[in-house]
Amino acid sequence: MAKTRLLIFFVVLSGNFSNSQSKPEIDSLLDGIARIENSKEITKTEQAEKILAFGESSLTILAEFFIDSTKTVVRSECQERNLTKGELAIIMADRIEIMPYATITGIQNCLLTYCENNPNIVEYYLWAIKRDGYDNFQKKYVDWIYSKDRLDWPIKLKGKARKERKKQIRNAN
Repeated sequence: MAKTRLLIFFVVLSGNFSNSQSKPEIDSLLDGIARIENSKEITKTEQAEKILAFGESSLTILAEFFIDSTKTVVRSECQERNLTKGELAIIMADRIEIMPYATITGIQNCLLTYCENNPNIVEYYLWAIKRDGYDNFQKKYVDWIYSKDRLDWPIKLKGKARKERKKQIRNAN
């Protein structure tokens, strides 16, 4: 009986840790994404799929990388330049949970025809983020993550998801 309990304990414990992520793990996954050549392919990588699987619990860790100016080989046709590691983190965060672009970039209704066939919507706004400073964007984004307005973004959350987000916001304040 004791062996069974011990086995159950370790199975539950290992299950809890398998879905958690750390800054070094996210860093390593971003490094993997940084090896592709076209920004349109970012979310098709194995590393991106892992980050996406972490879900919104990884948003604050990704935000820590927004200011990383390390150049990558990832080319953005929209920006006509290679992206930084921080910009890759911004794209991944936006793919996990779409950002309120007008609120955190100050740009409203950016024409999506600017970068046709690009699944990374936030990539359209990278020029404004760069112009205003990545550290400024990071602060606005983190403030947004912990704001009460986020409870109804992008859709009004209900049930358990709403309770979890409320708890996250309450713990931050």
